[in-house]
Amino acid sequence: MTETQGDLAALSRFIFRAPNWYASLTFALLVAALAGVGAFTSSFPLEDAWQGVFFIGIPTVVASLLTTPVDGWLDGQLTYNRSSLLALCCELIVVALLAVASVLAVLTRLGQNFVFDVLIAALALVFALRLLVVLAVSRNSLLLAAIPASLQTGTAGVLLFVYSGTMRYLTIDVPLLNAYLSRPQSAPSRLLLVTPDDLLLLVGMSVLYALVAYGFVRTMDRPWRQSLGVSGLDFLRGFIGHIAEGTRELEDFFEQIGEDAIVPVTVLSFRRPGGEEKARFVLPMIHPGPMGEIGGGNLPQRVAETATGLAFPPHATAGHDFNLVTEREVDTLVDAAERAAASIEYDREATPRIRTAHGDASLLGQGFGDDGALLVATFAPGFADDIEYAVGLAAAAEARCAGLDDVLLADAHNSNNGLQGDDLGHVVPGSPRSFNLIEGAGDLGSRLADAERGPLSLGVAWDRTVWTPQEGIGPLGVRVAVTDVAGTRACYVLVDGNNMEPGLRGDIVDALVDAHGFDPDAVEIMTTDTHIVNTVKSENQVGDVIDQRELTTLVGDLAGDAVADLEPVEAGIATEHAEVTVFGNDRTETLASHANAVIALGSVLGAVVVAATVLVSALIFLLT
Repeated sequence: MTETQGDLAALSRFIFRAPNWYASLTFALLVAALAGVGAFTSSFPLEDAWQGVFFIGIPTVVASLLTTPVDGWLDGQLTYNRSSLLALCCELIVVALLAVASVLAVLTRLGQNFVFDVLIAALALVFALRLLVVLAVSRNSLLLAAIPASLQTGTAGVLLFVYSGTMRYLTIDVPLLNAYLSRPQSAPSRLLLVTPDDLLLLVGMSVLYALVAYGFVRTMDRPWRQSLGVSGLDFLRGFIGHIAEGTRELEDFFEQIGEDAIVPVTVLSFRRPGGEEKARFVLPMIHPGPMGEIGGGNLPQRVAETATGLAFPPHATAGHDFNLVTEREVDTLVDAAERAAASIEYDREATPRIRTAHGDASLLGQGFGDDGALLVATFAPGFADDIEYAVGLAAAAEARCAGLDDVLLADAHNSNNGLQGDDLGHVVPGSPRSFNLIEGAGDLGSRLADAERGPLSLGVAWDRTVWTPQEGIGPLGVRVAVTDVAGTRACYVLVDGNNMEPGLRGDIVDALVDAHGFDPDAVEIMTTDTHIVNTVKSENQVGDVIDQRELTTLVGDLAGDAVADLEPVEAGIATEHAEVTVFGNDRTETLASHANAVIALGSVLGAVVVAATVLVSALIFLLT
């Protein structure tokens, strides 16, 4: 993840899950009652509270309960929880503005008319804000979005019309209409100041504010449409929907910008001689992102659930441009993995583990059968994040040219300092690190192809752990595989998390060396890079939240269990290819850059628009 992508992901901390609609509605009625006690001056506080609930709370109730069905009728997507929270926020805005206006009216000579002017402006503002949200969430046209957006302001306007006695200014001599549409005797005396001109002004101000809001949205949306061909509102709606409601709307947006790609899916399977599968390493060359369970965010768990034996889904050499656009694409990868597993030719022999280092790239490898190999690359103790797809392809090709056929090249993804510093550790084509990795893979492939082979034994162990995704550990927990070839052992540890805190990988290796006598060159610690741990935090690395000593102890215990589980096995590797839809080259960075730029410029432009709108509103009130 680049710093730009991290800045975008970090915005998720400002998004929260909408409370239940009845909780928002209850709080709204309580606020309305308290506002009534402060605004009205009858002899009984309970009567003032009731008037507050009626004149302030009723528009909120109507908006809460009717916005969702009206919006749904127009093919919108506002839920009851969202619409109730929106209505509550709008009510709070009206109450806050009226409170400030009342204080100013008492302290200055502005008088009661100023309070009603603010009321009209506040109701118009409510309409504009609701229009913004409906446009963002429901993807309707301006005219269609205006229908559900107008419910709160419209209801308040109807109540003002009926209970202010506005009918007395009109020459409509219909007793039935007068009986239902003119009830000034039941209203607080302050409402009698409202005239037809005030209501016409409310309509005009609402239209003005709505046009300003719509113009602001279109201006902010223009860069998205020009460069990506999609609407930024779609991204905003999906992003908020996923974080706040757990919806899949964000995948619809990603599908619009996605590109087709062909990716290798490699499977290394271990089985008891002629029997059932004991363990399986599965490596689709895809990045498990972008976040949560969107796209391939939960790819490791989905892949692991399909294996017969204990599954090890390490991180592939791919960055965020190779995020899947929808979770449905995972099924394509799973199918490819099953085809690969079915085509494996098993062999009893394997090579001892071999480690090689080129520059700051270190690779641990082991050959299985005649021409297959597992390679695990790390840049620890240096800091590294993702290895780009092209670099991984080149490294695997270099290993195959050295005499191997199928190569499972995993990125250990086990040492990073988050988003600190200018160099975020990406291994990109043309960089010194990319050549170190490619040359190391070629050297290791050559050595494995020429290595002596012997009978293979395997032991495995795993623990779901008590840690949660919020603590940086996904549902696969911690898994350990130990191989033994002619008395030479290797230990592969896989933690279901997104990278590791600096130094933790070294501490775990040292602990395994001390506790079980492993050669330090025979141990590698990997993470799956699952993005299920990154729903509300862009940095949530293994060891950031949990106690590192507890994790080290757990890995040591599991390694002991895996050693005790050693038994003869057969192994084999096969690769299939799958055609999936991914974000595409540079799309992730472009998307993040646009979002961050719009946020930065939007705040400034928004302040200018608000200031200009307030000035125009003041002029309108002075001239009317």
